[in-house]
Amino acid sequence: MTKEYCLPIRVYVEDTDAGGIVYYANYLKYLERARSELMRTLGYDKPALFDGMQFVVHSVELKYRVPAVLDDQIIATARLVGVTRTSFTIAQTVKRDEQILVEGTVRAACIDHDSKRPVAIPEDMMQTLKSAL
Repeated sequence: MTKEYCLPIRVYVEDTDAGGIVYYANYLKYLERARSELMRTLGYDKPALFDGMQFVVHSVELKYRVPAVLDDQIIATARLVGVTRTSFTIAQTVKRDEQILVEGTVRAACIDHDSKRPVAIPEDMMQTLKSAL
């Protein structure tokens, strides 16, 4: 069963640019939070760093459709869509009600904490990730 995590977010002054719209880089923060919370629902409290390994963002592809503005109530979503031996891919959106503001995918790679080289995702985690597809 595909699990989608939905994170409600209020847009504050600190999130906006001089024009009162959400600064484009802040969407990356919203999406990061939703990805982290999705991993928590799968049982990983500290998903970025574990057992001498860590997940790092390998690539991001985003399409900005409509801006969020000051005081909007938005939702950042995260849904696992792919798993390989050393990485996973998450489809993400930021919505206002049912309107998609931003959509895209993020690929996270598993690396050795010390060498920073790719390593295989541990088998138990791999099974958990696959079951969430």
